[in-house]
Amino acid sequence: MKILNFGSLNIDLFYHVERFASAGETINSTTYQKNIGGKGLNQSVALARAGAQVYHAGNVGQDGQFLVDFLQTVGVNTDLISTAPLPSGNAVIQIDTRGENCILLYGGANHCVTEEQIDHVLAHFEAGDMVVLQNEINQMSEIITHAHQKGMTVVLNPSPFAGCAHLPLQLVDYFIVNQHEAAQLAEQNEQEAMISTLLQRFPRAKFVMTLGGDGSLYFDSATRHFQKPYPTNVVDTTGAGDTFTGFFFAALSQGKPIPYAMELAAKAASVTISQQGAAPSIPTLDTVLSL
Repeated sequence: MKILNFGSLNIDLFYHVERFASAGETINSTTYQKNIGGKGLNQSVALARAGAQVYHAGNVGQDGQFLVDFLQTVGVNTDLISTAPLPSGNAVIQIDTRGENCILLYGGANHCVTEEQIDHVLAHFEAGDMVVLQNEINQMSEIITHAHQKGMTVVLNPSPFAGCAHLPLQLVDYFIVNQHEAAQLAEQNEQEAMISTLLQRFPRAKFVMTLGGDGSLYFDSATRHFQKPYPTNVVDTTGAGDTFTGFFFAALSQGKPIPYAMELAAKAASVTISQQGAAPSIPTLDTVLSL
């Protein structure tokens, strides 16, 4: 099975702070770092390092060739990445002393996807292949619809959630969400009510819900599986969800059962948050299997 990740490629600007800045406030940053990022790029890195056959499609600006070069070094096929007339997308990331993050996104080239580009990209895939999506690019409805029509398995990580309610969500095969996104999707805050509502609204879909330090939960209309977290020294939570996503779906694409995929993803995420940065901290499959 081939996996297409049609997603964002960002330049990440990291600022370490004692606490997050409030409205109208100016605070000092203790360190600054420029790095590769974007939920799309991070998930492609995780998929590749987990052993999947992954192709990344999307756009960068003239300033983004180093993002493409990095994907190539980790084994991602980049033939479907185009250069757009805008600067590459970027993210301003505050990281506090607890390792929590606060992120401001600029879409840039990520919002230059065209219908012609979608047709060109999807022509390289067939029924049974998987498409992984996040909500950091434009033309999401068209990608979901066309991929579904081709018989591809549609995976959606609805992050950031804004605008996701208007997507053709009934065509999604797998949702991977954190608690906040699940609550927005279900319009419920209590976990059991949330699960019940999601299964009623999307009876054919399968869900993976990450619970932060409390682990993760897989559920569909017939099955539920809880995965405990793997304790670690938290340095930076940036990229933890992307690592989980990549390792989980890489395992599924290789025919592994849900419990195995959940455990593998949880172990991988625990490695990521024990190190600084997003994509550079995503472990290899050998590292995860050695835990």
